[in-house]
Amino acid sequence: MIYTLCKKYQHNHLLRRAISAMALCLHLIPDTGFLRTFAFSYQYIGMSKDNKKFHYGYVIVACCCLIMGVNIGLVLSCAGIFYQPVSEGLGVSVGKFGMYMSFNYIVSTLVLPTAGKLIERYSARWLLTGSSALLGLTLIAMSRFTEAWQFYVAGGVIGLAMSFQLYLSFPTLVNRWFHTRVGFFMGLCSAASGIGGILFNPVGASLITSYGWQTAYAVFGGLILIVVSPVLGLLLRDRPESMGLTPYGAGESKETTVTTEGIMYDHAIRMPAFYALFVFALLIMAVSTLNLFIPNYVKGLSFSLSEASFAASSVMAGVTIGKIVLGLINDRNSQMGVLTTVLCGICGLGLLLAGRMGFSAVLGGAFLFGWAYAGVTVQTPMLVRSVFGSRDYARIYSNISIAISIGGAVSSGVWGLLADHTSYAFILSLGILFLSICGVIGLGVLRSKRQSTQTR
Repeated sequence: MIYTLCKKYQHNHLLRRAISAMALCLHLIPDTGFLRTFAFSYQYIGMSKDNKKFHYGYVIVACCCLIMGVNIGLVLSCAGIFYQPVSEGLGVSVGKFGMYMSFNYIVSTLVLPTAGKLIERYSARWLLTGSSALLGLTLIAMSRFTEAWQFYVAGGVIGLAMSFQLYLSFPTLVNRWFHTRVGFFMGLCSAASGIGGILFNPVGASLITSYGWQTAYAVFGGLILIVVSPVLGLLLRDRPESMGLTPYGAGESKETTVTTEGIMYDHAIRMPAFYALFVFALLIMAVSTLNLFIPNYVKGLSFSLSEASFAASSVMAGVTIGKIVLGLINDRNSQMGVLTTVLCGICGLGLLLAGRMGFSAVLGGAFLFGWAYAGVTVQTPMLVRSVFGSRDYARIYSNISIAISIGGAVSSGVWGLLADHTSYAFILSLGILFLSICGVIGLGVLRSKRQSTQTR
């Protein structure tokens, strides 16, 4: 009977849209005979047509953007606004308080291999929901802390959650749900963290000024715990197959999906390309941390603090735009993606080194440098996918991500020491060298992959 009604009105545009929305909602609630029959009837007679307009993968992307924009935006992109007020409240130096971020990176490095196994073996939906809730609870707890060591413990817990939220969330889910436009959606999800920082930094600063850092932490934690985590639990799905779908762009006629393609983990970790990409990730992450020193470098060129802050904003603009554009480029040609990442970064650092020519050179250089920064979370996962495929992507990428975590933990301190003993210009020059090496590695592994494919 339900099937008959659905078929009767399948040509009515408005009714079809209404039925589409209802059928989508039915996937989100427990199974019952009546509701499942209705959803199946609609899917059978009309879903294939609507699939061209809407795919549940878009919902997955929206959830990933929520994770990156809100969770990562609040915890990482807004972390800097708490350094001064919290350190003053605790009666410790900014450096001593900021060490909690080192614990974050250390724990992430240790946990990532296990996290990669867990997200392949168990439900990504509930692992991401649970780690999101853990982040919210940790921020709420931080609002009650009175000693620096408590923040160090919290940093470790954040690192545990970040191994799922930051490093594995959107690379794993986009890879599962999309066969085409993977780069674009990875770039879009990654860019959300920068947008979140732009939106939430002024909100957090206002809360700190008006009510204190404790209230700001509590509000941020409550937003993650009460809003984001339930939405993830409601809307996330592990794989398209669990909803009777194929990955976006895979084609309805395919009997096998993209999840069966690619190199197995045990074989991948014995390949030279695996270790080459590990070095690529380490070096490009090291280059990205030069961003921390650009404002001081610009001030050293006799520009004002206001102009230095404009340069920092220009970097963030480059990061946000670069992530999306690099994703689009990688969808068409991975080699062009590598070249764009590396050449923009080299040109950007070169313009910064020539900053005495004028402030326009500084702004342009900062913007182009942002594209290399964007390569950390777009070019790296796309290279891993291009070389190793999708079969054991999460486990392989989780191991490559260890290099990103190590690079963030080590390079920021090493750059500072080098700048103290040499100059900011020297470390920017090393950044050009590192990017050149990244270009050789990236193009080399892609060429090797292409040659091995041709000989099969």
